[in-house]
Amino acid sequence: MASGDDDDPIIQEIDVYLARSLVEKLYLFQYPVRPATMSYNNATHLTARIKPKQQKVELEVAMNTMSPNYCRSKGEQIALNVDGTTAEDTNVYSTKMMDKQAFSSIQATTNTSRYAAAVFRKGELHLTPLQGILQMRPSFTYLDKADTKHREREAANEAGDSSQDEAEEDVKQITVRFSRPESEQARQRRIQSYEFLQKKQAEEPWVHLHYHGLKDGRSEHERQYLYCQAMDTTENTELVKTSREYLSMLMPPLAEEKVVKPTGPSNVLSMAQLRTLPLGDQVKTLMKNVKVMPFANLMGLLASGTDSTAVLRCIQQVALLVQGNWVVKSDVLYPKNTCSSHSGVPAEVLCRGRDFVMWRFTLERSLMRKEVAAIIKLPPEDVKDFLEQMSVPRVNRGWEFLLPTDQDFVRKHPDVAQRQHMLWLGIQSKLEKVFNFSKDDFVPKKDPQMDPVHVSGDERVKAARENARETHGVLQRELDARRLKGSRPPGEVRVKQEPVSDSEEPMDTSGSLTNGSLNGHPAATSPAADAHNGHASAHAFTPELQEFVQNTFRKHHVLCLSEVKRLFNLHLASLPSGHSVYGHVTDRMLTEAILQSQCKQILVPFPPQSGSTADEQKVFGLWESGETFDKHRQVLFEIFMKNYRVRRNVIQSRLTQDLGDAVTKTDVDRLLKECCMSLGGMWYLKGTVRS
Repeated sequence: MASGDDDDPIIQEIDVYLARSLVEKLYLFQYPVRPATMSYNNATHLTARIKPKQQKVELEVAMNTMSPNYCRSKGEQIALNVDGTTAEDTNVYSTKMMDKQAFSSIQATTNTSRYAAAVFRKGELHLTPLQGILQMRPSFTYLDKADTKHREREAANEAGDSSQDEAEEDVKQITVRFSRPESEQARQRRIQSYEFLQKKQAEEPWVHLHYHGLKDGRSEHERQYLYCQAMDTTENTELVKTSREYLSMLMPPLAEEKVVKPTGPSNVLSMAQLRTLPLGDQVKTLMKNVKVMPFANLMGLLASGTDSTAVLRCIQQVALLVQGNWVVKSDVLYPKNTCSSHSGVPAEVLCRGRDFVMWRFTLERSLMRKEVAAIIKLPPEDVKDFLEQMSVPRVNRGWEFLLPTDQDFVRKHPDVAQRQHMLWLGIQSKLEKVFNFSKDDFVPKKDPQMDPVHVSGDERVKAARENARETHGVLQRELDARRLKGSRPPGEVRVKQEPVSDSEEPMDTSGSLTNGSLNGHPAATSPAADAHNGHASAHAFTPELQEFVQNTFRKHHVLCLSEVKRLFNLHLASLPSGHSVYGHVTDRMLTEAILQSQCKQILVPFPPQSGSTADEQKVFGLWESGETFDKHRQVLFEIFMKNYRVRRNVIQSRLTQDLGDAVTKTDVDRLLKECCMSLGGMWYLKGTVRS
């Protein structure tokens, strides 16, 4: 140190004073979304309030509505959305225009022991410790109020419509239950929960403040307290510390910073803290909190560049594959020597019950809570807990698995899917012994959303046999046709007079409809055609017929069978004379062509008194066209499988529930225009009602 004094001479000595007058009242406000050259010093501050314990501040600042940069129409529209048309004392914007902006604070740091405000005057440095550092950011709570107003208006309109068009709801029985005494362990978990902390924070009252501008006389008076007021006393006039001690006080060791932790629940871990853990612990922590997750989402939460193969090894240690998605294992949620917080049931019993629920979801999309409870024989609270972890309740459909089947993962990782399938077979055999049931007791229900993750060998053999049987039938019919042709004299046309069955009914009730009959040519022009008319093969429809069906449904999206037949007749009439590529077309051939053209039959529950014919009640819709909009149509078709008429708000809420908040009004308008028609305030699928 002494040798360096000559090279680093002392230029000036400054006395440092510690000011304590504002030690518990001084806050530093930062505005991170506003450049320093555009401060709010000259803005009019309307209100200010603070919650001292939480160090939460809210400010309201007036906006210059006369500025050329202010959009008056937008301001009036926002005020209208928030307050409506009524003039009330509780309105946010009394001038019917957005004339103010709110700011809300967040803590920039929870440890301010190393921060102080300093003022320099006449060779003296005065320091005042900071109580808090707050970042003031714009608050958009007015959007929440506008949303609430919108929901209230929709609820009022819906209530008015339902009172006119719908009957009153049936009276439902209410079961009253008394809660059990809370255990100490449950109480500790409740106290540490995020919901409890939010409630405690909301209980702290606001303290209203008066704002004084930078040049206000009161502000100038308060700034004097930034200077030490006891400079004449002899207390602590000198710093009796060595150089090392002084440096240690200025820059304490990093270990001391670990003592101060953010205020929050003990079970909450930030993403920055999470990524400091080993990969296995990261995966376990994420799955324990999320419980059900696609593999792609898991990779998105981990740090970029993480090896997917290593993640696959880790995920199989803590989760099981259900419908292509990963569900956390039961023993991770319920470790040994623990018990249920609801009923006190041991962890081993809880794991068996939850494994049964997971296994059932590998077979079908939806479960009924009563059926599950009757088998695993656990308290209703625990059964509901299992279902809420991996499914959502649906009206009249029980509990549906939370996520759609992830076929992409199964296709990319068939070895993992096969290994998980074998693991589930082992779990199934254990469950059969514990709960005394057979796998035949649970035949998977056919569900259009339930794509099979694994096809067993027995199912493949069965499908091969059915294909062989169908092929044999086609060959046999061709052989019969050849025999009939060989047994007739040349040029003779033999017409069979037997009635045609319902499934083989021609498209026109007056007789078989062929292209030749529409263009002035005989319906049967050869023995082969005659044999086809007499004993039609409904499966041998032509590629031209399927192309017609595909083009028709890409244009109309929803059609009943009678409408398809009408359009087909018009198409045949427009063809040139002698054009007979379609041959003899029956209802069955037409139906099969529709079903093999990415379409599905929509089983609309028509009322008995609807007056619709059988063909009008056979409704088909375009299920897949390769567009992202296919999902919207599929949700709409599922809605109409429950009721033949619905309201617009039901369709919109179901789309939002299944596809997320990205569904816009434009999407709903397009969907209704393509597939539906309106009558009497209700919406119907096209062709299902006579306008």
